Amino acid sequence: MTQTVKIPVVALRGLVVFPEQLLHFDVGREKSIKAVEESAADGHSIFLVAQKHIATENPKLDDIYKYGVIAKVDQIIKIPGKNGRMIHISVRGICRARIHTLTDNGKYLEGEVVPLKSKKVRESEVDYSAALVRSTKDTFAEYSENAPRIPDDIFTGIIEMKDPGRLADFIAGNIMLEVEDRQAVLETLDPVERLEEVNIMLAQESYLLSLEADIDEKVREKMDKNQRDYYLQEQIKIISDELNGYSPEEETEQFREKIKNLKAGDAVKEKLLKECARLEKMAASSPDSSVSRNYLEICTELPWGEFSEENNDIENCRRVLERDHFGLQKVKERIAEYLAVSSIAPDIRGQILCLVGPPGVGKTSIARSVAEATGRKYVRIALGGVKDEAEIRGHRRTYIGSMPGRIIDALQKAGKANPLILLDEIDKLSADYKGDPTSALLEVLDPEQNFEFTDHYVDLPFDLSRVLFITTANMRADIPAPLQDRMEIIELGSYTAEEKFSIAKKHLMPKQIKRHGLKASQLRITDKALREIIDGYTREAGVRALEQQIAAVCRKCAVKIINGEAQKVSVKPADLEALLGSRKFKDDDYKRESEVGVANGLAWTSVGGEMLEIESAVLGGSGKLELTGSLGDVMRESAKTAVSYIRSRADELNINSDFYKQNDIHIHVPEGATPKDGPSAGVTIATSLVSALTGKKVKNDVAMTGEITLRGRVLPIGGLKEKSMAAYRAGMKTVIIPYGNVPDLDEVDSKVRSSLKFKPVKTVDQVWKEAVEGFDGKAGAQ
Repeated sequence: MTQTVKIPVVALRGLVVFPEQLLHFDVGREKSIKAVEESAADGHSIFLVAQKHIATENPKLDDIYKYGVIAKVDQIIKIPGKNGRMIHISVRGICRARIHTLTDNGKYLEGEVVPLKSKKVRESEVDYSAALVRSTKDTFAEYSENAPRIPDDIFTGIIEMKDPGRLADFIAGNIMLEVEDRQAVLETLDPVERLEEVNIMLAQESYLLSLEADIDEKVREKMDKNQRDYYLQEQIKIISDELNGYSPEEETEQFREKIKNLKAGDAVKEKLLKECARLEKMAASSPDSSVSRNYLEICTELPWGEFSEENNDIENCRRVLERDHFGLQKVKERIAEYLAVSSIAPDIRGQILCLVGPPGVGKTSIARSVAEATGRKYVRIALGGVKDEAEIRGHRRTYIGSMPGRIIDALQKAGKANPLILLDEIDKLSADYKGDPTSALLEVLDPEQNFEFTDHYVDLPFDLSRVLFITTANMRADIPAPLQDRMEIIELGSYTAEEKFSIAKKHLMPKQIKRHGLKASQLRITDKALREIIDGYTREAGVRALEQQIAAVCRKCAVKIINGEAQKVSVKPADLEALLGSRKFKDDDYKRESEVGVANGLAWTSVGGEMLEIESAVLGGSGKLELTGSLGDVMRESAKTAVSYIRSRADELNINSDFYKQNDIHIHVPEGATPKDGPSAGVTIATSLVSALTGKKVKNDVAMTGEITLRGRVLPIGGLKEKSMAAYRAGMKTVIIPYGNVPDLDEVDSKVRSSLKFKPVKTVDQVWKEAVEGFDGKAGAQ
């Protein structure tokens, strides 16, 4: 029976020693250093055994493997260091051993171990053993072709060895294997079985190395010169950092200091400190270390509990908003209400506004002014075309190149936890196979949830309840209903000509003159010229195109001044054609004579209201109904409804009751290339058609809108504010609207209401009486 010996024990991290193997390694734990020194001083042996988890700092018996190696310490070299002492030792393995007990004597670990004798090859396996030795040497030769450079002494040692047990130990101790695989070889006492295991491992490693070599070759072939240059530059940068005394310990200490100074909760600090400890144990060259470092940098730069001082002075807010924007009274009043409530109840939540209106009316720019007026940082997030949920919530850190979402990125840019975040073009979001960003925004814009918003990358709850969210959209219908429920919708209408004139005079002209390096004394645009630009060169809901035209005038005048043609330039209406070209919109576009079969309709678009002429022609034929002008299905159905209603009233209208059989009816809506749809053109189609059938003219200064039914009723429509603005711009005098839209007149601009005569109607007959010259049909629906 083998005698048990009690000797010092050193637990190795990521290292397995084999019998007869000479190995050099560093020892840093104090108890391990004392165990080595004790063994060397007395000339005794030492037991070297691998521990199961390298993170274990003070291993117990259950934390180490049962099998190890009894070894002799040949040499000890002390290594100076800042973080405690460290030694470099040289050991030589003697024999395998099994540990039974492990105790801590206060200075070092010592254990009772049983030396194990090497088994001999059985006589029945001698020939098999010789063949296995030869096969293993051949497999090692294949392995060495793809493996990193192997020293010549290892080749020589393998060639000379014939004992299967020693050969297995020698190969396992000198090739790249996982600790678990090395330990399995160490614990296999039968020499033939041990060599079989090593042979299999060699074959597997050889196969993997050949695959890696093929992959490396393909990658190298695909790398162009720029990529190689970039790779080399990055390597030079890293080497330079190392030479300049870069210290990972100092970096982790800086992270710890930042984390302790954060105004975050204990749970957040605890998680970040754990990540910091994890980074400290990683090798600086490890890919995971850069991932962990980036994560800590982003988390420590977030404004945890950092708030800017909010300015709740209502008068100051009104002064700033009036300075920067003309009109937009609804938005200004709502911001004033918000400040008043915030002064009384600072902890109120749910301040999420959505500004809906055509382009160019100032939705985005007023958000910047609101931020200035309230003393908040301003950050804009453009949502147009965003279709990936990760854009909002961020990517999980398991993905390569992962990063936080746009909300966290905006907070990081703002540097405060209570900024004004503008979510621009929220109606332009779309979804694909990567997820639906709209669903991700539900949590962001829900006051009951966003106080602990969790980004996938940061993976820590962040309070968004103090953030003032303002969103913008062109079309309310394109905003998903769940998002609409979470926001307060404020609709912004088109500007009148007078409003555009005031905006251009007070804001656009000074802005563009300054932007183009001119002085107010060098360029003057007369009021008449400015009105001519508005009426003749732009036709839009907002003022974006108007600003572009003013900028064009500034550029042309700047050229004249630089060329010495003039010291000062005064732009009059007569000068505009030379500066901006021919007038784009004529005054007589809608100022035509009253005609038969032509009626003025009103349409709503995402950029405001538009006039819509509808033409009808009755021709001899076989009863065909032609509808042209890129009409949608709903508009086609409205035309068919109008024809059917006129057929039902043919006798009262003194129309041939077989007109739909004996004539071809052609209804056309210019402009033909522009798609059109919707039910609100029903009364216009019916009016145009009845004019063509009766030969009576439709008044050219009357515009109309409304949905028609088979019984002749006129149903309410949407977008009355924008449509009435279009009628006003086109110089109409009367606008016929459905009776059900009378309450909507409160939303119409006061200038438009005073300039137009609104005629509410309930039936198509009332429309015809108002719009068709000399119409004397009986009133009332059939």
